[in-house]
Amino acid sequence: MDVITCPKCGGNTIVKSGIIKERQRYLCKSCTYYFTVNKIGKKIDDYYVTKALQLYLEGLSYREIERIIGVSHVSISNWVKEYKIKKPPHPSYHPSYKVFKHAELVEYLKNKEQLSGAGMIITELGDKFMLIKWERFKD
Repeated sequence: MDVITCPKCGGNTIVKSGIIKERQRYLCKSCTYYFTVNKIGKKIDDYYVTKALQLYLEGLSYREIERIIGVSHVSISNWVKEYKIKKPPHPSYHPSYKVFKHAELVEYLKNKEQLSGAGMIITELGDKFMLIKWERFKD
C-alpha cells in the first residue's frame, strides 16, 4: 500500500474522508487540509516558465507571451505573482519582436542596417528563435 502524505504540510496523519467525483478524499489531521490523490492536471515544464518570465521582463504583455509560447496568459500571470517579478519602470517602453526559423534569422542578421541603432536579444523558442528589439536611447 502506498503511504499517503499531506500535500500541504507533508504530514502522515491521514484519514479517509468520503469520495468526491469518484476519487477518494482524505483529511490531514495535522493541518485539517482536505485533498484527493491522483490530481488531474498537467505540469508545465520549467523551461516555459523561465521563457515566459524572461519575455515578461522584456516588456511583452501576458497575451503576447501566450501567443508565442502557447501557455495560458492566466498561468503566466500566476507565475509573475508567485515569483514576485516586477517590470522595470518604463511606461513608454515597448519592444518589437519577431519569431524566426534558423535560416531566416541568419538572413536577417546579415543586413547590418537592421542591427544598427537598436538593442536586441535573441532567445531560443523550441525549434525557432525570437528576436526582441528596441530603439537605443529612445525617450
